[in-house]
Amino acid sequence: MIRLGVIGTNWITDRFINAALSTGHYQLTAVYSRTLEKASDFASKYEPVKCYDSLDELANSDVIDAVYIASPNSLHASQAKVFIKAGKHVIGEKPLASNITDVQELVELAAEHQVLLFEAMKAIYVPNFEVIKKALPKLGRLRKVYFSYCQYSSRYQKYLDGENPNTFNPVFSNGSLMDIGVYPLSSAISLFGEPNSMTAQGSLLDSGVDAHGTLVLHYPEFDATIAHSKVSDGFIASEIQGEQGTLLIDFISECHSVKLCRRDEPVVDLTVEQDENAMRYEAEEFARLYSEGSVSHEGLIRTQIVSAITTQARAILGVRFPADEQS
Repeated sequence: MIRLGVIGTNWITDRFINAALSTGHYQLTAVYSRTLEKASDFASKYEPVKCYDSLDELANSDVIDAVYIASPNSLHASQAKVFIKAGKHVIGEKPLASNITDVQELVELAAEHQVLLFEAMKAIYVPNFEVIKKALPKLGRLRKVYFSYCQYSSRYQKYLDGENPNTFNPVFSNGSLMDIGVYPLSSAISLFGEPNSMTAQGSLLDSGVDAHGTLVLHYPEFDATIAHSKVSDGFIASEIQGEQGTLLIDFISECHSVKLCRRDEPVVDLTVEQDENAMRYEAEEFARLYSEGSVSHEGLIRTQIVSAITTQARAILGVRFPADEQS
């Protein structure tokens, strides 16, 4: 049983806790927030749970084996370092850190302290993502890939009204690419590996973060186009096109359905059943790595490639975070 502590008292933390507990591999033992009152309010539905308002006290306590970090993006790296140095395993909500420099430092630090570092990227651990990987040979030579995740932010109106929500604030290392673009990007890197080169375009808000954008990953025989937006809704399926057929994927961040369309053949629905809470599968993968004593794992390679691309893309677009200056 993995004794789990959590940082963050928002809906995503609740969702991860429920997913982790449903696997039978975790016990929630600690909650951190900036105030004990807020931590206690959040933890009340999970009692008995110890509450903390000091990261150092939690990291050096004997009540947790691992911590799940779901604080604002800009805090992921500094908080992860505290726990890694204390010998605790870390599940970092995506993105693992603000930039590639911080990601590489975390990877090196985790190896030094022999702890498991893991990015919670649900998209690549759901069962239907494995279906996609197994179906790729049926497409023949790959020619075009189009992955799209566009979702109008519930906080965009607040931004338009003159407020400064975290979602559109560079202080928190946020924006469209870092918030949702990393999902289709991570899926592409997991399926096809590191590209030969990359191009990036996007539109910036006055706050300094990207509202929406497009990445194109260039591979020897095909391009993978990644479309993302926090200011518009998208409803089209993602596609992987080959000379012999095409895969249609509904909602690439969770792969709700997968269909195979081969030329002159009936469409085949390859979809398998998945848990309604897609975070269950990343929790299961972390538990598997933990039980095996794995420190070096494939996910860290993907995380570093993705972070290098997002860091480069932001440089092209002119998106600069305060966290970049601290790296």
